[in-house]
Amino acid sequence: MLAVEMTGDSVKAKNGSMVAYDGTMNFKKLTGGGEGIRGMVTRRLTNEQMTVMEVRGHGTCWFADRAAEISLVHLQGEKLYVESSNVLCVEATLRTGTTFTGLRGASQGNGVFTTTVEGTGQAAIISDGPAVLLRVTKQHPLTVDPGAYVAHQGNLKQSFQSGVTFRHFFGEGGGEAFQIRFEGEGLVYVQPSERDTIAGDV
Repeated sequence: MLAVEMTGDSVKAKNGSMVAYDGTMNFKKLTGGGEGIRGMVTRRLTNEQMTVMEVRGHGTCWFADRAAEISLVHLQGEKLYVESSNVLCVEATLRTGTTFTGLRGASQGNGVFTTTVEGTGQAAIISDGPAVLLRVTKQHPLTVDPGAYVAHQGNLKQSFQSGVTFRHFFGEGGGEAFQIRFEGEGLVYVQPSERDTIAGDV
């Protein structure tokens, strides 16, 4: 559970994630574009849907989502790429938007766009189990299962690769038909469980 203390300022949070508050709070569902928020608002691409709300007031507001683990990411003028379903709450000082991810998104079955969070401030992301932070260097690229991917930041290049072999067609494969490969310098957040993906059904 995330406790956010507010003194008249605001945060953007996943719609319905407020579980309690004290003081005086105002909740406003965001339904339009503008200010780079369109990437988080009611996307309906390949069954993906996410809505956000603005919470403003004085007091403490608590946020949670299905008892998921919460990680705080401190940004200093950087950009964070995160699956929309893994965004819980971001400071109002941060700009949100979308970026096209192509085949990687299509393989997950939950959209071909990834939410971006950029600027200076804190973002709270959620994961199914404690998120693990893995470092990528030029000497050590990283390959991640799409269902375990949560977010990444830094100067990273993504590529989508298929691990399908004839063994998969005979039911002897390792179950990881598609992967995301990260190269460059940066950090990748992964969760110790996997979302249902199209790749998992191959």
